[in-house]
Amino acid sequence: MITEVDIHLPLRKALREDSRRKAVAQQFGISPKRVLEMRLLKESIDARRRPICKQLRLLVGIDEPLPPAPSIERHYDPVPAGARRVIIVGSGPGGLFAALRCIELGLKPIVLERGKDVSARRFDLQPINCAGRVIEDSNYCFGEGGAGTFSDGKLFTRATKRGPVMEIYETFVAHGASPEILTDAHPHIGSNRLPNIIKAMRGSILAGGGEVHFQSRVTGLLRSADSRRLLGVRTADGTEYTGDAVILATGHSARDVYRMLRDAHIRLERKPFAVGVRIEHPQQLIDTAQYHLRPGEVRPEGLPAARYTLATKIEGRGVHSFCMCPGGFIVPAATENDEVVVNGMSLSRRNSPFANSGFVVTVEPEDTDPYLPEHGVLSGIAYQKALEIATSRAGGGMQKAPAQLVTDFLARRLSRELPRTSYHPGITPWDLNGLLPSSVCWRLREGLRLFHRKLHGFAGEEALLIGCETRTSSPVRIPRDEHTLQHPDLAGLYPCGEGAGYAGGIVSAALDGRRCAEAVAAQC
Repeated sequence: MITEVDIHLPLRKALREDSRRKAVAQQFGISPKRVLEMRLLKESIDARRRPICKQLRLLVGIDEPLPPAPSIERHYDPVPAGARRVIIVGSGPGGLFAALRCIELGLKPIVLERGKDVSARRFDLQPINCAGRVIEDSNYCFGEGGAGTFSDGKLFTRATKRGPVMEIYETFVAHGASPEILTDAHPHIGSNRLPNIIKAMRGSILAGGGEVHFQSRVTGLLRSADSRRLLGVRTADGTEYTGDAVILATGHSARDVYRMLRDAHIRLERKPFAVGVRIEHPQQLIDTAQYHLRPGEVRPEGLPAARYTLATKIEGRGVHSFCMCPGGFIVPAATENDEVVVNGMSLSRRNSPFANSGFVVTVEPEDTDPYLPEHGVLSGIAYQKALEIATSRAGGGMQKAPAQLVTDFLARRLSRELPRTSYHPGITPWDLNGLLPSSVCWRLREGLRLFHRKLHGFAGEEALLIGCETRTSSPVRIPRDEHTLQHPDLAGLYPCGEGAGYAGGIVSAALDGRRCAEAVAAQC
């Protein structure tokens, strides 16, 4: 018999094969000798009480061996000569997975990326971290791999109904990711490993007959005589790329793309987003709270840096943690030199002494109405930008960020001294109550008090707030037909991923990229 089984074992026993086999045998009331083979399918940590346990899902062979594990190798045969051309704008997860799926479907992808390749892009992070200077087309947001490349590479998603999540994981593994992401309940790759994986994916696109063009920022659209069909795009250097479809996967920070679409009279929509701060704690504090450790007790070997997810609603608006980075760093994610934006990242080992998370409040479209007369449908972007400029001024320039102890934020007073932080450009004491909109601030204060009761120390003396987190998602949605995935008013335009308002992370963007490629194939 071959079947799946869930077992629950203390941490140390969960690492031993004989303990696993014995637990499986006990469930079936048989001798451990009859459990011939076991294969791990999924594992998660249960730290609700001590002793800390692991929940394991195993594929087991009772009285018979397991069949060979499915191959995760990927080979992309070159598309045929004369294959239909698909222009893909952006090389984040949406664009990369769209390109790979196009090749599988016999379409020729032509990927246009405004930034640099991932190797060159790494060097462009030095100026923003050390000199406070943003290279505006090559930074934490723009460049090969998208924003997720240098933002931890978290793969956990709830988008299981949007497509084959395991296919996304297996594609990453086939290009160099650790096989552990196939079984971890909260998988991540790590910002140190992602660049080589992204390069390998580019290699597959090229080997399959696709094209990838860097430093090719799209500035114009090529339309049919009646303006009802998109024929291609024009880049900043005047080069024109034509094809049978354009998949627009530019991410949530390509504000010039939204302006280009608005100026071309292409319908856009306002949508909710969220703004707030980054909250940073010593990782030891989070470990102690989440793993129920005694004061001063070191995290047991075999346990990862502890994480958390916190969410509530206060007066009709969501207040929640976002993009939590255990053992991580806070990084400057601005895309222009007059703004400060913070984000989080982790390396694969997650061994920084700090934990950080976005701590944000939902902003509804009506909150941005003051910007509506001047900016129209882009009022949410204007709202974000105004806050980012104010944050830069409060920090004092050079990408320094305004910061405040949580205890002082709650008491509405300036912090006299600030603790050590992972944010490399530096922090400046500032009362964030006077920086963020009042509707956001009071909800953050209420959220801090509530979450402190759920996670001891969350709003304690060691907690630090750093402003401001504004790029949680796009304030704009590019509409599309739910069946064809094309823009309702412009045939051939396929809005895709986070920037179009249809994804919220690496995996969901990758799934949406695949869907868009399949929709193009269905129309060609």
